[in-house]
Amino acid sequence: MNANFPTVTIDVILDRHSAKEVLTAILHSILFHRLFGTVKPQTFEVLDVTMSSLQPGVSDPEMEHLVTEKVDIFWKGIESGANKRGQIIVTFSEKRAKKSWFQVYVGEEEVPWEQWIVNVEMRQPKSEDRQEFNANIASALFKALNVMLTHTSSERGRTAVPLITNATGISPFPIKIVVKVGGVEIG
Repeated sequence: MNANFPTVTIDVILDRHSAKEVLTAILHSILFHRLFGTVKPQTFEVLDVTMSSLQPGVSDPEMEHLVTEKVDIFWKGIESGANKRGQIIVTFSEKRAKKSWFQVYVGEEEVPWEQWIVNVEMRQPKSEDRQEFNANIASALFKALNVMLTHTSSERGRTAVPLITNATGISPFPIKIVVKVGGVEIG
């Protein structure tokens, strides 16, 4: 497997009240920047951060279902265990011809070209620290969105995208989203 693809890491500390909302916003933003079909933007507000124009969500039933499903799996994994740390890993791949030892075509394989790792730590703030904690979450979300914009507009972010040879659907590339809690893949 080619390990020379860019990996973008986003670290966030969340609480029970904001976790689903913030993770949904982050995943939508990643997908918005890496789906190359006709994408209808979706505006929504998370804490005091408005997701619009540069960082909208994706208004597509299939993508919305995928994001909701993975965030729910993450939530259930965090809630059911003692471990309060987890990851959501989004991998974009391209399909390439797979050949055997004798250069005979034997089908296709998915070769990753970019990976996004969202590291999440769950904490429960004291009630008197709630306002400060929410401000820190909003700041972390804004920083994560800035990381996305910086990467996707950078030379490395642009050159990571392979040639688009199939223009059908919302994404010409396979997308895999993996949820890990305590280092173990779930869902």
